[in-house]
Amino acid sequence: MSLVATAPSSDGPIIAEVDMGADSSAPVVRATVVQASTVFYDTPATLDKAERLLAEAAGYGAQLVVFPEAFIGGYPRGSNFGAAIGNRTPKGREEFRKYHAAAIDVPGPEVDRLAAMAGKYKVLLVMGVIERDGYTLYCSVLFFDAQGHYLGKHRKMMPTSVERIVWGFGDGSTIPVFDTPVGKIGAAICWENRMPLLRTAMYGKGIEIYCAPTADSRPTWPASMTHIALEGGCFVLSADQFCRRKDYPPAPEYVFAGTEEELDPDSVVCAGGSLIISPMGTVLAGPNYEGEALISADLDLGEIARAKFDFDVVGHYARPEVLSLTVRDHPTTAVTYTASSAAAKTESSQKK
Repeated sequence: MSLVATAPSSDGPIIAEVDMGADSSAPVVRATVVQASTVFYDTPATLDKAERLLAEAAGYGAQLVVFPEAFIGGYPRGSNFGAAIGNRTPKGREEFRKYHAAAIDVPGPEVDRLAAMAGKYKVLLVMGVIERDGYTLYCSVLFFDAQGHYLGKHRKMMPTSVERIVWGFGDGSTIPVFDTPVGKIGAAICWENRMPLLRTAMYGKGIEIYCAPTADSRPTWPASMTHIALEGGCFVLSADQFCRRKDYPPAPEYVFAGTEEELDPDSVVCAGGSLIISPMGTVLAGPNYEGEALISADLDLGEIARAKFDFDVVGHYARPEVLSLTVRDHPTTAVTYTASSAAAKTESSQKK
């Protein structure tokens, strides 16, 4: 196995490529994780940037491209939206209004454009977005095939800490694993990757390429990704943003609570750390902490069977007569209308 990386250049991202030395009996997939920042509060500009990066990845032969958590819509790092227990500020409410405006409807015109990009560059695209459903926002991942079709979404089930102020909670209806020409693909976002039962639900669906868009650039993150690759016998592709203070609006419009005074425009506020790991726990590419980058590896899908020879977490290594998992995979809604109540509601509205 060899690692070849180009030197950093002001003309474009770093490209790290790995040759796994695969034989011709198993498919090999070129996968790329994108490490780049959102254009905050500017969704059209972020979509333009996504297309530039996607075109560049496709130019290097990528068949599968994974973008970071909340790439479209933005990860509101450092913000508390003016919220404290028992109090919200007018400035925080306005900040939420702007964040809500930058989110996207699913389906919607931005989803159509992402689908068109995937079809234009003939890549399977996994994109982190902020999804707008009425006035509730969700941190979601959207999936598109290489023919330009929208496949579906995963909503983050458990936002972390202050994220719960601005993001809703996903349910069991959006834990998909898609059977695609390059393998069975699904995603978990950031710290929900630490949820053993969620991981097990995805293993139960046969996931082979496990995407992990994140906002966690700490040095402990790669250990979690390695564990998941070993546990699931799957490839793990983790994409994080690389952001400097200047990638967010300046103060006082946008304030990094508690740290703003310590930051200058070039201060790194998210250091990346994107990486790709094999089912045997080998780091194939990354982690990269140097800047915006395209990080690529050739995935020998034969490694999945080799890894599961001695550990198949929901197969021959499981003990379902002792330990088992039940997943409630139906949508949950706040209001459900029965046929009779729906008719009554319609009748009432007609009388007004």
